[in-house]
Amino acid sequence: MQKVCSRCGGLGVRMTPIPGGGSVIETCECQLEQRVTRLLHRASIPPRYEHCTLDDYHADLTDADPSLRKALMMARGFVNSYPVDSDGQGLLFTGPVGVGKTHLAVGILRALIGERGAHGLFCDYRELLKEIQHSYNAQVATTELEILRPVFDAEVLVLDELGAAKPTDWVWDTVALVLNTRYNDKRTTIITTNFPLIRSEDSSIAGPTRGNDRPMREETLKDRIGERMLSRLSEMCVAVEMNGKDFRQSVKKARFG
Repeated sequence: MQKVCSRCGGLGVRMTPIPGGGSVIETCECQLEQRVTRLLHRASIPPRYEHCTLDDYHADLTDADPSLRKALMMARGFVNSYPVDSDGQGLLFTGPVGVGKTHLAVGILRALIGERGAHGLFCDYRELLKEIQHSYNAQVATTELEILRPVFDAEVLVLDELGAAKPTDWVWDTVALVLNTRYNDKRTTIITTNFPLIRSEDSSIAGPTRGNDRPMREETLKDRIGERMLSRLSEMCVAVEMNGKDFRQSVKKARFG
């Protein structure tokens, strides 16, 4: 049974006294709280990340890389300036696994929903591609456009793990469709990726090897989504580079007991 609000008795409005006598009818805070709850539910944030906020991001650890604190400041600044100063632009978080890119992206999404009333959506890049591929099955009634419509229309979209899928012409076309549609509509997109924007100078030395012990070339985001879409992305988002240790191996390492 849903708990009845003690402030309005479940009416959704309450009488507020005004100076000089009398009172006015105002919408109760419970209505805003319920609206935020509905928006968070519709955002489809995975259970693993639904607790993530900007306030509980661990950028203040003694051994944390300075880039993490800078990324947190960028995230908070973005929320404070939305939507006037952002004008449809978003953020692109890049960096190795486990530095908290998704945490910050979800933290921004939750803050924009809670503080700005934004309509948002969390979308895993790999899962989106799987859903679209599945829609090509003749026995499935869902069409590609129906799957992509929420992605196109979301006021704020978190696109997680961009570039994670093997690059093919079909993948590149799908990325182009999503990014170009949101760019033309001036909709805010928050993106995370494990791939660097540019290749590091020592990647051919420190990178993994292939046959005959020859070093593999470090892949960049351009390799995964194409040069044209990377150029489009630079117009859509401000790049935020994050470096440091894997939080999952320290702060959030799994343990029993």
